[in-house]
Amino acid sequence: MKELSFDETELIVSKTDSKGRITYGNELFIKLSGYSEEELLGAPHNIIRHKEMPRLIFKVLWDTIQSGKEINAYVINLAKNGDYYWVYANVTPSYNAKGDIIGYYSVRRKPTQAALETIKPIYKKLLDAEKIGGISKSEAVLKEMLSLVGGRYDKYIVSL
Repeated sequence: MKELSFDETELIVSKTDSKGRITYGNELFIKLSGYSEEELLGAPHNIIRHKEMPRLIFKVLWDTIQSGKEINAYVINLAKNGDYYWVYANVTPSYNAKGDIIGYYSVRRKPTQAALETIKPIYKKLLDAEKIGGISKSEAVLKEMLSLVGGRYDKYIVSL
């Protein structure tokens, strides 16, 4: 399958409810995903999860946003036809008037080539570790790598 691209001036936007079901996707999100708007609305956001995306990164992402914090992450997404595309995502919780998290808002940009050259080998190591020992093994590998660069995934990602 081929890698899809989009312009660095374009933004991919989606919103989900608190369970991760898609409630909104902008035109670019719909186009790159290869799904119709009807197929996307109400579907779990992981409908576009690529098999080469480490499960650990989604665990870090979900743990962070469910605690009320925003996160940045590099993500490889899968289109309906098997094509793929990389994004640099910023995900933030959305709140109701009482301060409860009611969903999540994600804005994705085109990542730089330099950032992808750094992140791809890291994600490969994490995937290899997951195949051997699941998320816990992957987490140990990530912690070891991050100990050399400041200790936290979100802080490291912003530095790329």
